[in-house]
Amino acid sequence: QVQLDESGGGLVQPGGSLRLSCAASGRTIYHMGWFRQAPGTEREFVAAISAAGLTTTYIDSVKGRFTISRDNPKNILYLQMNNLEPADTAIYYCAATTPRPTDYKSPHLYHYWGQGTQVTVSS
Repeated sequence: QVQLDESGGGLVQPGGSLRLSCAASGRTIYHMGWFRQAPGTEREFVAAISAAGLTTTYIDSVKGRFTISRDNPKNILYLQMNNLEPADTAIYYCAATTPRPTDYKSPHLYHYWGQGTQVTVSS
């Protein structure tokens, strides 16, 4: 069992930046991802990173704007979000799984989830 605690959300103007963090308990290194969910929509994949940090993948709409990274000694996952748009407004969740999922983009393959952090992009 692992606990995931997200932080870093908030209100930002279009074009602004935020960095989300997700602290994981325990010593196991998991494959991890970020998902988001806006009101009235299904949970959507945003980005994922392999356990060693060597492989990353992103949804097309955030490529070039968002960067996923991890600090394994500290067991922290990050999502640097730049040039934010109103369409990025959602609750952002971090998720973890082991072993390596067959599809990083499928939320059903992640076993552990954080409580979520709200990101609002508005002028």
